[in-house]
Amino acid sequence: MPSRLNAYLASNQELRQLSSKAKQTAALQKHYEAIAPPNLARNSLVLRLHQQTMVIAANNGAVAAKLRQMSADLISLFQARGCEVTVIQIRVQVTAPPRIMPSEPRKLGKSAHEALNKLDENLAESPLKAALRRLIKRV
Repeated sequence: MPSRLNAYLASNQELRQLSSKAKQTAALQKHYEAIAPPNLARNSLVLRLHQQTMVIAANNGAVAAKLRQMSADLISLFQARGCEVTVIQIRVQVTAPPRIMPSEPRKLGKSAHEALNKLDENLAESPLKAALRRLIKRV
């Protein structure tokens, strides 16, 4: 299937140009994800590169402000990777909130578990003791 798609995209000048731009943007996005701080990279996206001006869309104003502060450093890092970027423009383009990956629950060590059990034994019946028992059951 991919070879048929590539053949189709190569069959027309406009489609070749579109395919080339899409590949260029995808490559720039990979560079961007490698050089930008992870939290900023998750909340922004390379839109295009035209005449050495890169346009990056930020999900919110805070991300946009931080990217504007870092733009000179980002330009240097892109240039070090062989990308012809001399200007970075940041646009705020609100999208759906990023997916937050659930973190794995932390496991308590044996000594911590023993300390919680000892605390449970020493506490009088109270809402705190009930909450502590629920916590001990989960960990």
